[in-house]
Amino acid sequence: MRESGKLYVVATPIGNLEDITFRAIRVLKEVALVAAEDTRRTRKLFDAYSISTPLISLYEHNEFRKSRVLIDRLREGSDVAYVSDAGTPGISDPGFLLIRQALENRIPVIPVPGVSAGIAALSVSGIPMESFVFMGFLPAKAGKRRDLLVSLKDEQKTLIFFEAPHRLEAALEDIHSILGNREIAIARELTKLHEEILRGRLQDLLPVLRDRRIKGEITLIVAGQEPTVRVVSDEDVRSLYFRLARAGNRSDRDIVDRIVEETGVSRKRVYTIVVAAASSDLNAD
Repeated sequence: MRESGKLYVVATPIGNLEDITFRAIRVLKEVALVAAEDTRRTRKLFDAYSISTPLISLYEHNEFRKSRVLIDRLREGSDVAYVSDAGTPGISDPGFLLIRQALENRIPVIPVPGVSAGIAALSVSGIPMESFVFMGFLPAKAGKRRDLLVSLKDEQKTLIFFEAPHRLEAALEDIHSILGNREIAIARELTKLHEEILRGRLQDLLPVLRDRRIKGEITLIVAGQEPTVRVVSDEDVRSLYFRLARAGNRSDRDIVDRIVEETGVSRKRVYTIVVAAASSDLNAD
């Protein structure tokens, strides 16, 4: 039985052609065929690195039909690479259907990592990046955009959006009115000649942007909702102590552990309150 080929998912530069790995160049030269979202744009990359591999288009409107053609080539033993216009395929770009079909046909799918606009913007945003939610492009219609933002109002993770320049002001107004005066980074034309990154609070950046005609691809990094700080009084701790003490056979140590877990109050403070409460309870007896 003939061994199938491999599908390489290759990340390409989002602007600066130097942002490509040696491995990506090698793979693009060695595979039998490269499928591209836009062969004209990919040809510029090929010309820059003397890549002569045959190209075939695979974009949103022909993805289903072309994916089947490529699966046949892969099953025949040919290695194929897929590249989107820029960045990592499948991330707000075509590619998912091809990858899914390859996996369903037990064809090896190999990542060749590289640039992603969302990660690039996040890395220099100055906004917490230990956890985040990537939402892709905001909906074009105002009503759907606002509905999405309402659903994200309580999300504490950093939010990443893509947005078109002609909708940027309206999107930022909606973010401000629904999510509040969040910290935000607005990255425009990343890695390109006119790269620009604006950072600050929404209410400070909105007036600046209203006087400008924005061009280029936009990535928005929006700080998540700040967690609500719960104020726990000494009386709250005492009440919880007495409730737990009377509910069952728990030691004071177990009760302290439970109170710390439920309230977030420091162990030292809980212990001090519990000792005083236990002592007063004994004296009352």
